[in-house]
Amino acid sequence: MTSTPAPNGTLVGYARVSSTEQNLDFQLDALTAAGCTKVFSDTASGAKAERPGLNEALACLRSGDALVVWRLDRLGRSLAHLISTVSELEERGVGFRSLQESIDTTTSGGKLVLQIFGALAEFERSVIRERTGAGLEAARARGRKGGRPRKLDGKKEELLYRLYDGREHSIADICALVGIARSTLYEYLNRRQASAPAAAEPT
Repeated sequence: MTSTPAPNGTLVGYARVSSTEQNLDFQLDALTAAGCTKVFSDTASGAKAERPGLNEALACLRSGDALVVWRLDRLGRSLAHLISTVSELEERGVGFRSLQESIDTTTSGGKLVLQIFGALAEFERSVIRERTGAGLEAARARGRKGGRPRKLDGKKEELLYRLYDGREHSIADICALVGIARSTLYEYLNRRQASAPAAAEPT
């Protein structure tokens, strides 16, 4: 990462609430009091990827500016997203400040906090990978393979093949009788064909 200089440009504020029932005024007042001359906002949940206000705020920032939020969770959808966004700002020479947590990445203390957050995000990813691997290993030990669970029990699967092989019903009728979508029917047929022993070649 490149070194972020102390901001000598514009302080750009960003505020967000998760629903129209919540009020932005408190955040807007706090950002204005902190010296923000431009403030952008969104009304969107933290998990929602599309946030036009944030996009506008990021687009107007220049080297030497700083992005200011009232609290960390107003910016990032997750810890990983927060770290990614702040790191991208740092690479552009843009600072980042969070008022409630007193974090300022233009200071040595703020940079240390950012590095700790990055380590925590990597730790979280490692734990998820480890748990996923352990879950798959346990499933294999019980004779199961990864992927989506099968949609039919043994009797319905047998009925599907019997109806299809009988050639007396249309695909739509078979799907209706068994209670599956057309795409699922073809998944079962393809699976059966793939697992069938190859015919012996003529000698």
